[in-house]
Amino acid sequence: MKTRESGLATVVAMFLAALLATGCGERQEASEEGTGKAPQAEKTEGKSIVVGFAQVGAESEWRTAEARSIKSVGEKLGVSLRFFDAQQKQENQIRAVRGFITQGVDAIILAPVVETGWEPVLKEARQAGVPVILVDRGVKVSDDLLYVTLIASDFVLEGEMAAEWLAKKMGGKADIVELQGTPGSAPAIDRKKGFEEGLRAYPEMKIIASQSGDFTRQKGKEVMEAFLKVHGEKIDAVYAHNDDMALGAIQAIEEAGRKPGTDVILVSIDAVKGAFEAMVAGALNATVECNPLLGPAAFDAVEKTLAGETLPKRIVVEDRVFDQSVAKDVIDTRQY
Repeated sequence: MKTRESGLATVVAMFLAALLATGCGERQEASEEGTGKAPQAEKTEGKSIVVGFAQVGAESEWRTAEARSIKSVGEKLGVSLRFFDAQQKQENQIRAVRGFITQGVDAIILAPVVETGWEPVLKEARQAGVPVILVDRGVKVSDDLLYVTLIASDFVLEGEMAAEWLAKKMGGKADIVELQGTPGSAPAIDRKKGFEEGLRAYPEMKIIASQSGDFTRQKGKEVMEAFLKVHGEKIDAVYAHNDDMALGAIQAIEEAGRKPGTDVILVSIDAVKGAFEAMVAGALNATVECNPLLGPAAFDAVEKTLAGETLPKRIVVEDRVFDQSVAKDVIDTRQY
């Protein structure tokens, strides 16, 4: 990562030098519709690039790791980063984005809480010439020119990988309970879709209950407690849309007198260090990686956008599956 960040710092420095040579300038209007190019912005002489980052919240280890990555890379590049924690509320994020536009930031990094409801504020950003880079979650809008690019994992594929691993582990037969993420969020929608698609080849792998745990450990525990009261020992396996909910489910299973990882098989998504600790302890069986270290890619997108380059609408982060057999060997290499 050091090499990439050093290169980015050099490019940003060159970009600022070029802007300083042109003198002061007003922010340009949004580019013409249909060009595929992002709006560009000119800088006021002597000032660093200013970027607003509207984060979902701090509901999980993964989310805090993503925030740390973006903050640390921005600091190393000399970017003035304005950070906002929306506490998992879309209305807070929309207010933050409008605030960034009013403040005249050069670009906005947005991790949207849910997929819908963004069109009005994204139109405001585009009209003001402020490019928006989406990270880790997408949006549904009528015009994809309202944002520059989405940097994220393939959530559908993550669900498929979890299903395939679990089907092989269970010999193609199991009664499964599902802990879903935040309703309406891209990862919750896509991870459910991918998991269901992955199970189609295994008719005896059945989801007997599915409910949102909102991506938090506490709610994951509460939902798992409810599942255990209704279905008891019928539950063979748990599929959690993130590790934090799985860790909450592990607590509930233990308190119910069953042994997680043995009596109940668990697979989740994110691959945070806490999940590896649970695998080493034998309580979690597998986790599908969803890399939160998006700082380098996010600021690379900001730099290229402000330089007038056209980016692909989707930049996919590659992920993989880790299970108990490798957890002890790789846990010390995990950065989040």
